[in-house]
Amino acid sequence: MANYVLSLDQGTTSSRAILFDKQGQIVGTAQHEFTQIFPEGKAGWVEHDPMEILTSQMSSAVEVLGKVGVRPRDVAAVGITNQRETVVVWDRETNKPVYNAIVWQDRRTAALCEKLTKEGHEDMVRNKTGLRLDPYFSGTKVAWILDNVPGVREKAEAGKLAFGTVDSWLIWNLTSGKRHVTDRTNASRTLLYNIVEDKWDDDMLKLLNVPKSMMPEVVWSSEKLGPVSTTLGLEGVEIAGIAGDQQSALFGQLCVTPGMAKNTYGTGCFLLEHIGTEFKVSQNRLLTTLACSVDRKLEYAFEGSVFIGGAVVQWLRDGLKMFANSKDVEKTAATVKDSNGVIFVPAFTGLGAPHWDPYASGLMIGLGRGTEQGHIARAALESIALQVADLLEAMNKDTPVPLKALRVDGGASANDMMMQFQADVLGVPVIRPVLVETTAMGAAYLAGIAVGFWSGVDEIRKHQGDGRVFEPRADRADVQKLVSRWKQAVELSKGWNTPQ
Repeated sequence: MANYVLSLDQGTTSSRAILFDKQGQIVGTAQHEFTQIFPEGKAGWVEHDPMEILTSQMSSAVEVLGKVGVRPRDVAAVGITNQRETVVVWDRETNKPVYNAIVWQDRRTAALCEKLTKEGHEDMVRNKTGLRLDPYFSGTKVAWILDNVPGVREKAEAGKLAFGTVDSWLIWNLTSGKRHVTDRTNASRTLLYNIVEDKWDDDMLKLLNVPKSMMPEVVWSSEKLGPVSTTLGLEGVEIAGIAGDQQSALFGQLCVTPGMAKNTYGTGCFLLEHIGTEFKVSQNRLLTTLACSVDRKLEYAFEGSVFIGGAVVQWLRDGLKMFANSKDVEKTAATVKDSNGVIFVPAFTGLGAPHWDPYASGLMIGLGRGTEQGHIARAALESIALQVADLLEAMNKDTPVPLKALRVDGGASANDMMMQFQADVLGVPVIRPVLVETTAMGAAYLAGIAVGFWSGVDEIRKHQGDGRVFEPRADRADVQKLVSRWKQAVELSKGWNTPQ
């Protein structure tokens, strides 16, 4: 009898493997960071080595089984969750990538998106895909590889190349090239998938000049896909769950009915609200995306994306060398009572929702002779929460009933100071679950339900504890003043990097 489900959580800065038991508890975890590639002289470019993604993920998987003393036959299923929109193109015969993975944060296709918007394609894109013409999404990244890497377009036209988001790349390798698949949540982030008609969209493929032969088969998020066929330490384990990281977290928080919402604090911040089975277009510059479904029906969510969330803390650590460990940011911020008027807009890779400005620049304003490291650390943490507040404001305009509480997860949600500040800024309770690893948990749930390890959502709900609730307690007038200053600073950051 298999007693565990393994979740492979392939993120933007690290690959993790987490082993869950029947009670939904974590029994083991392993993690490997990998290289962030910023090509010299190319502002806004971000890449990963696809082979390093693969080896870091497989190393984590083998390591966690070894730590816990678990054999592959003890694992009922593998669920995969991944950084979304990041693009890999590889040769079907050699299994080698033709170029580095272009990461979701990468802004190199801003000019192409601007051109397509000026040509009047925005409405078609939104009505078919629920997305916007922005460099964030996969489609223009694939187009860039096809048009800029010598010899690649010819190979693609000949049917020799495969396109995939990171889930596709991992499963191709885990099954020795037998399965070229993605799930609906990842497909819905490509700009190439019609989320109303549930298929790769010929008009979008034509618009971006991407051959249909490159596209993976699209499957449900909770579905048996076959066993791991390689001898990488997981041989024979059934792959049975796939979801893009944010939809996985939405499912992990069991936000499966309309009006339930969660925000994940990772490298970026992602606020998703379940809106049901009817496709709706946001009127407030949010995205519409597919949510995970265990019932094999199309379910939708509104989404707001912040590109730089927890990554701002990484920057303070690695760029400014303010502390050696990311966890020390709270201690540094606690050395002062407030940010002393410092506002920090971390638009290092442009601004996401609801602004959608690929040319916005990082900005710090309100500096004075009395500014200390603590003020900057505090302003950085506040910037994460203030960006989330911008998203919630837009979402409340789009939905009939304002959100009554926000569920939170991800690494930075462990920071009590920031969660209290988040509740204060939003003016609604912030609910943090007992286990904040809801992204990995969602993938585990999806895989476990597909193979009968769990009977369904009702069984899983019994295992989830109450967590902690942060109630708003700040003076609303003070909050409004800060939000007003924040909005001024955001406006100043816009357009700074527009090509001259």
